[in-house]
Amino acid sequence: MMNRNRMSPKPGINGLYAITPDCLDTVNLLHRTRLVLSGGARVLQYRNKLADAALRLKQATALRELTHEFSATFIVNDDAQLAARIDADGVHLGKSDDELITARDRLGNHKIIGISCYNHLSLAREAIAGGADYVAFGAFFPSKVKPDAVNADIELLLRARSEIAVPLVAIGGITVQNAAKLISSGADALAVISALFDAADIQASAQNFSKLFIQDSAS
Repeated sequence: MMNRNRMSPKPGINGLYAITPDCLDTVNLLHRTRLVLSGGARVLQYRNKLADAALRLKQATALRELTHEFSATFIVNDDAQLAARIDADGVHLGKSDDELITARDRLGNHKIIGISCYNHLSLAREAIAGGADYVAFGAFFPSKVKPDAVNADIELLLRARSEIAVPLVAIGGITVQNAAKLISSGADALAVISALFDAADIQASAQNFSKLFIQDSAS
């Protein structure tokens, strides 16, 4: 008899972590995302600050199916209710402790909750103590998506890696040219928007990012 209390392991947070751009054209968004996933992205976060609730549901549902096709982890940005509705793998939130508790109550212990910790190691400690499954730091480089984002440095990533066991995600202005240093300094995943979705060859860009993780594991 099946043990109904037994839970499957949570999906991993590692490798290329693609974040969708603000895009109202669902067909175009799905086309570009397919190329990103074909190039090896292991995690996809749905983020669309321009869409209304109906469009967000439509796009998130379609992207959930696409990530199933590629066996990629699917995360929803800032909306635990939407994540629960479409059975996403988890949600990514800002730094509020209340949000984390609410999201955990809504999603259950088997889902992933990631927390943005900006450039503060103390926020990461608090998030992990509260049950976060991964933490994100950044911006490590100037970001076109968030030009006013706080700056994080490599030293922060090194300190975090020395004391934090959960996956570390680096974000902010990351390109193929500057990514290797973040991986070698302890980042388990690189969150990327513009360098993927705005690339002339989206699939090739994703492949180039993915190769960096293979090279690092081999070294």
